[in-house]
Amino acid sequence: MLLGCIGDDFTGSSDLANTLAKGGMRTVQYAGVPESDAAADVQAGVVALKTRSIDPSDAIKQSLAALKWLQSQGCRQFFFKYCSTFDSTAEGNIGPVMDALAEALEAHKVVVCPAFPGAGRSLYQGHLFVKDSLLNESGMQNHPLTPMTDADIRRWLALQSKYQVGHVAAETVFEGASAIEQGLNDQQTAGKRHIVVDAIRDADLIAIGKASKDLPLITGGSGVALGLPANFGCSPGDVPWVGQPGKSVALSGSCSIATRAQVAHHAASHPTREILASDVIEGRLAPENIAQWLIEADGIPLAYSSADPKTIKQVQAEFGLERSSEALEAFFARTAQIVVDYGVTRLITAGGETSGAVVEGLGLKTLELGPEIDPGVPALRPRPSLVVALKSGNFGADDFFEKADMVLKGEV
Repeated sequence: MLLGCIGDDFTGSSDLANTLAKGGMRTVQYAGVPESDAAADVQAGVVALKTRSIDPSDAIKQSLAALKWLQSQGCRQFFFKYCSTFDSTAEGNIGPVMDALAEALEAHKVVVCPAFPGAGRSLYQGHLFVKDSLLNESGMQNHPLTPMTDADIRRWLALQSKYQVGHVAAETVFEGASAIEQGLNDQQTAGKRHIVVDAIRDADLIAIGKASKDLPLITGGSGVALGLPANFGCSPGDVPWVGQPGKSVALSGSCSIATRAQVAHHAASHPTREILASDVIEGRLAPENIAQWLIEADGIPLAYSSADPKTIKQVQAEFGLERSSEALEAFFARTAQIVVDYGVTRLITAGGETSGAVVEGLGLKTLELGPEIDPGVPALRPRPSLVVALKSGNFGADDFFEKADMVLKGEV
């Protein structure tokens, strides 16, 4: 293994794995830290964790365990993957995990770049944009677990990290890899360990990757990994895939603006059923009820708990943040278990926490990469008779659920 990656959630990990696979690296995603060695032909290993919203000390412990396994596989470079919207709070978990990984690897200049222009995320003068809106005006300020209230990534990361945060600005990035490398060196000389690097184009990300060739640790969204496969002598190519016949269902726990638009679009032509958080928490609705409906429904049935920010706040005020999120994650995990046991062969999930709960609930360990569905979302095969798509809440076009099913079937 050449490149070892650690993701703080499952959808983000598949996003990164997708980028590396398209770049020509033989890539495998692992759900949690594996208990055995990787296959000999794996060039990039992505260990998917569920550490984005847990206690920072637990996130550090799990991330260091993943690092230790990846080191044992012979990796030459390491990548810490977090969301392209930098999902975190003032306490973490991006900063604390980044600190711990940097210390373990003795990395003293660490690239910080969540930009992903292909999905509308750009980083300019240290500020993160979602299309034409600042991050804190994009809807992410309403995220139920990690409300992003400041678009200045330098300032937000400084709240979380014990180390000084530097910056390589766009005008330097535009000059190419050599200028970026010098900019990183200058920031290190100035005492900065974590260095935010601007990027507004794919060309910028490729240049950052080239400039990072000899760095032990890189952090960011999947975009900054665009330039990494070439550093290991890999060339872009098609990702092989054989479609999976059978029954398809979709589950959505994301409350993002993008996912709510996708749910509305899907409802126009496929069966959909809303899951009310209060019904789940108070025991009026069981996973068996939803699973039976999904199994019996035609088309691509979708069960969703996606709600608007006002409804989310009401639920959290009544039941508490932890209780409401844990109840819904357990509900989706159990629902997925039932439908897969019944014989569902194509499973589509929306939302990082939902996808992580489903993967853990199904006991999926190794996910083979398939073709890209939408930017940042690949098809995945965890079992010979099961294929999945794990979508980050903010990703995908309005017709994502239909498109995902076509790719999983091998019809695209």
